[in-house]
Amino acid sequence: MRIKHTDLPMNRSALWFVASIAFVSSALAQQNPNLQIDVTGSRESSNSILTPTKILQGNELQDKLGATLGATIGNELGVSQTGYGTGASRPVMRGLEGARVQILQNGLSVGDVSNISADHAVASQLQNTRQIEILRGAAALLYGSGSSGGLVNIVNDRILTTLPDEATGSVNTSYESVSNGRAAAGHVDTSFGLIAVHVDTAINNNQNYRIPGYAEQGGPNANWKINPNGEAENIPYSGKLPNSFNNQNNLGVGASYIGKSGYTGVSVERLNNNYGIPTPEGGSINQSQNRYDFQHQTRDPFAGFSSIKFSAANSNYNHTEFSIANGAYTPAALWKNIANEARLELAHKQWMGWKGTFGAQVTRSSVEATEIGSGSYAILPSTKTNSNALFWIEEGRWGSLQGNLGLRYDNVKQNPNSSTVLSAEGPFADPAAEPAKPQVQNKNFNLLSYSAGGLWNFANGYGTGLSYTVSQRAPSAQELYSYGIHESTATFTVGNSNLSKETSHNLELNVQKTMGKVRGKVNVYLNKFNNYIYGYYTGQYIADNADEGAGFSVVQAQQAAATIKGVEGELTHNWGNVGSGARLFADASQGSFDAGGNLPLQPAPRIGLQVAHQKNGWLANASYTYSFQQNRLAKWEVGPTPSYNLLNAGLSYTEKVNKISWTGYMMLKNILNDDIRYATTPMAVRLYAPQPGRSLMVGVRANF
Repeated sequence: MRIKHTDLPMNRSALWFVASIAFVSSALAQQNPNLQIDVTGSRESSNSILTPTKILQGNELQDKLGATLGATIGNELGVSQTGYGTGASRPVMRGLEGARVQILQNGLSVGDVSNISADHAVASQLQNTRQIEILRGAAALLYGSGSSGGLVNIVNDRILTTLPDEATGSVNTSYESVSNGRAAAGHVDTSFGLIAVHVDTAINNNQNYRIPGYAEQGGPNANWKINPNGEAENIPYSGKLPNSFNNQNNLGVGASYIGKSGYTGVSVERLNNNYGIPTPEGGSINQSQNRYDFQHQTRDPFAGFSSIKFSAANSNYNHTEFSIANGAYTPAALWKNIANEARLELAHKQWMGWKGTFGAQVTRSSVEATEIGSGSYAILPSTKTNSNALFWIEEGRWGSLQGNLGLRYDNVKQNPNSSTVLSAEGPFADPAAEPAKPQVQNKNFNLLSYSAGGLWNFANGYGTGLSYTVSQRAPSAQELYSYGIHESTATFTVGNSNLSKETSHNLELNVQKTMGKVRGKVNVYLNKFNNYIYGYYTGQYIADNADEGAGFSVVQAQQAAATIKGVEGELTHNWGNVGSGARLFADASQGSFDAGGNLPLQPAPRIGLQVAHQKNGWLANASYTYSFQQNRLAKWEVGPTPSYNLLNAGLSYTEKVNKISWTGYMMLKNILNDDIRYATTPMAVRLYAPQPGRSLMVGVRANF
């Protein structure tokens, strides 16, 4: 059946409700003036609220830990996620995803291809992660340009910076009912003289997970038509969702020499990941990566400077994409990415109230995608990307006032294999309207990003800040040169070699209360884009007599002026010695083209409540999130995306026996067994693959 679509306005009462909670939270948070500032971030403290920063660590990280990065941080303020089953999920930050949200491991790129497509998993194992940092604004300029949505840094301790007094470590094992999932992880830190050693390993095996109701959004006979000229597909699955499995394992080893004035260390990691792609066509990806890291830091290297740090990483990434033919997985395409990155940071001591960091960064990567069998390119030609950057971040304080400045220059070169001959895998329905093929030629971009902001601590523990960030991004190889069928999104993608650099102008106002039993913050932002890059559905499609991809819509990279505006806020209450706490949060963003129409894949507004109580080794917690219906869709998107209720609860008990702290825990997820589909997930998955249904996880964790 044909699905007719019209752009529907967002429920205004829902938007006002979200905004009201945020601003009421701010008002309530300003009733106790006798407060002081505390530090919550590794680079920016909570009193430096030019841009919000979130650090997930300790018990909070353990409670929220999921199989993917998106699942782990997808309920943080302003952060949502994509959802290709449990195998691939990237964070979506303030309505932005892909190349606009950088993913780092220990301050350097993860070196994968997850920013190219939502079905590509982030190549970083989370089970033994020490903390996850969410950065925006000036802090993000330390690591890269184009992070207009933000930046996520996954921090582990493979390269230790201090000598352990004795051997320490942890072991964690768990079972999850919804996918018959079994997971185990452990790490050990120890030392031999002045050499600190770290070893970690993890394994996570999940079968196809159970879903609430039916796979199709709207029931077993919805027969959605993703592409207007394609066939309506009927996917009557219930019970377990095919191709939703996820199996991963990794091993990491690191050693470092710890001296009086610094450290020097190296680490090695091997990662394997095999997961399904739950589209109607089905498929899977077998992913692996070898990664090598080096770090050196010297404290007080010379007069006026507090530290000098050099870090470098080499990653050799590849994954094989499998399609399903005659009921069997058949290798279809091989992706490779070899990435090398090095950065030098020099931090100076306070001078006239200012202290900061400046440095240089060099990145080299080579991505290649080939069809198995023919050996021809798959989707995009092999491309080398070279980037050289200089950066400078400063922060100053003068009594109750603070200032923050950031500056970054990047030169990015895209060098594709010019001998590649681009060709369609099937005839277009209207040959006369065939989209122009991108020119396979070198491109060079000079990028200048900067940030400035101020904070006024108008009372002890209260602050209000205003920041302005300009971030420029070079088009990716996919946006410039792609030309071919992409089955996981059911499209024929066409790059545009005439794309220019994308520029975002982000203005943000925030108010925050940082100490006391009641705390809160509100962020209001406006992000205007020049030359926003997006995939435009041209109306052209692959003809029915094509060997594959029949009916797939042609999507071409284009640019237009666009605006994203939003509000987010949270209110927390801690009952002090009682050991109880609560958090109320809400966020909403709206993305639109300046000429009219909505941006694609935008998150729905949400509100949520979390409560926890701890006493005598027992910890109980519960969380509830309501996501509104998303009916502000791009004109080519099928919808609306339904609202959902997500209710989770957990209970744990910790007892210390000798030197080992034992914790037994259980968690109930999606207690209401609600049908959960993310508006940020491409239609090819969102319409046919809900998130897991009701589940019980039980586990034991030991720390020594």
